[in-house]
Amino acid sequence: MRMPLPVPGSTPLPPLRLLIAAPRGFCAGVDRAIKIVELAIERFGPPVYVRHEIVHNRFVVDQLRGLGAVFVEELCDVPDGRPVVFSAHGVPKLVPAAAEARGLDYVDATCPLVSKVHRQAQRLIESGRHILFIGHIGHPEVIGTFGQVPEGTMTLLETAEDAERVAVTDPDNLSFLTQTTLSVDDTAEIIAILTRRFPTIRAPKGEDICYATTNRQAAVKVIAPLSERVLVIGAPNSSNSLRLVEVAERLGVHAQLIQRASDIDWAWLGQPATLGLTAGASAPEVLVSEVIDALRQRFDVTVEEAAHVVEDMVFKLPRSLVA
Repeated sequence: MRMPLPVPGSTPLPPLRLLIAAPRGFCAGVDRAIKIVELAIERFGPPVYVRHEIVHNRFVVDQLRGLGAVFVEELCDVPDGRPVVFSAHGVPKLVPAAAEARGLDYVDATCPLVSKVHRQAQRLIESGRHILFIGHIGHPEVIGTFGQVPEGTMTLLETAEDAERVAVTDPDNLSFLTQTTLSVDDTAEIIAILTRRFPTIRAPKGEDICYATTNRQAAVKVIAPLSERVLVIGAPNSSNSLRLVEVAERLGVHAQLIQRASDIDWAWLGQPATLGLTAGASAPEVLVSEVIDALRQRFDVTVEEAAHVVEDMVFKLPRSLVA
């Protein structure tokens, strides 16, 4: 059931206080990955192939497709002689090796914070440690990280129950690493269990969960308690966006993931006095504006930005594209 649009000149629109989280939307890694595809198309000309979605957002993918990007799931789908870009989530190291073996020009758009996890994994395995990796099975970032080390040298943990049950052969030579887009609270719980069970386990150098994931979850914790509903703009396969929904729900606030304004379930939304709005790290600001415009068709909207922190992180682009 959909709420009917108000008839112009009839009853006044109901008031709505819209709390918009800050920060929200694109992170530095996503911004860099998108620019890499755009620059690759400028340099090589279309088509430029991209292995996997460059970032998890259909709007962004469709825009890049319109410029000449072709998205494929495997390297074998890339024709000889055409360049290929690897997604921001990272790839197993066998993938660039296979590209080199075929003589393909490739550009790696892996987020530098994901690459940092890859390097840590390699160093830990070289030092003889087994890694307990906290992440979501099947996620491209997890697949890419496991693909950096020999089979059997890392064990995946998804839940606190996994951390309680995991059996290891050498508890004095353990380390843990994490996916960069996890729930901060869930991950802290898992880490607490691991450190209790294995007191000598080695933690990563610096936080693995990326700054953008942490900041966006903290921002939702600011707006959700003040809101009757929360809308999260993001893709259903976007880990960091799904975590934002979970954060709001755990605070007792009904939250819904939408890809864009046309996905709003107006019956579910009802007529809240206060609505929270945020966007995952792969969602462009234009989609936030689109949702605001849609809300203004049905409500007398007062917009407030609930500031949390200012993000000024910028990652360098590959020299091959900017030289």
